[in-house]
Amino acid sequence: MDYIILDIEFNGRKFASEHPMEVIEIGAVRLDASLQYKGEFSALIKPIYFSTLNSFIKKKTGIPQEDIDVADRFPKVIAAFRAWLDQSTDGVLLLTWGGEDMKRIIQDVRMHKIDDAYWMEATYFDLLKGVLRARGLSNDISVEGAMALFGLEPSGSAHRALDDAKMTADIFRAVFNELDFGRSQHYIDTFSNARERKTVKIAIKAMTSQKIVPTWELVAEHYFPAEDALADPRKLAELQAYFAAQVGKK
Repeated sequence: MDYIILDIEFNGRKFASEHPMEVIEIGAVRLDASLQYKGEFSALIKPIYFSTLNSFIKKKTGIPQEDIDVADRFPKVIAAFRAWLDQSTDGVLLLTWGGEDMKRIIQDVRMHKIDDAYWMEATYFDLLKGVLRARGLSNDISVEGAMALFGLEPSGSAHRALDDAKMTADIFRAVFNELDFGRSQHYIDTFSNARERKTVKIAIKAMTSQKIVPTWELVAEHYFPAEDALADPRKLAELQAYFAAQVGKK
């Protein structure tokens, strides 16, 4: 089995829009079972929406607009990436820094009406969480922060997909023997966001401090008062399950 260290960049922005933030770059490094370098993949993607990069993302990534202008669209790039992944005849384990990369790829796969079965069935390991567990850390750290933690020298450009994948591969090698690969996983759709889940935790903490027994009904009434806040039954069920899990920890 090969290890695929994957990183993506997406067309982020600091303004509101109904359109999704699309993947604009995929970078990946292939390591064999002995953690030896076997190859790499790198491609830019021209997004459907906001194909002119905004100043925020241009400054963050340094991706030239002229390179985006001549880049292929997502369907062609993701097909090429799949073909590259399939060169590993004994299968792959994808490694990401956090869960955002898989989420963004699957979002764009679905937006372009491409079959998502491969990506939903793909096994991946969240290396960020692996590092946090291995070193007993409670707060997320960046790739650059992890490089410093392991005494590694950063290289390339931060927030370029291939360079970030290469640095993440260095971290992976450094922490490999401390990782619990039993925590490898498959992507699971989420319908709530981090802010909403944090709100649930805040609500439980506030009620407990006031010696009020936390109930979902109280959380929904006082912390999600907007009429449509819990209109999606999938989000409602997910937050109710999250509430139950958090209460169960007390």
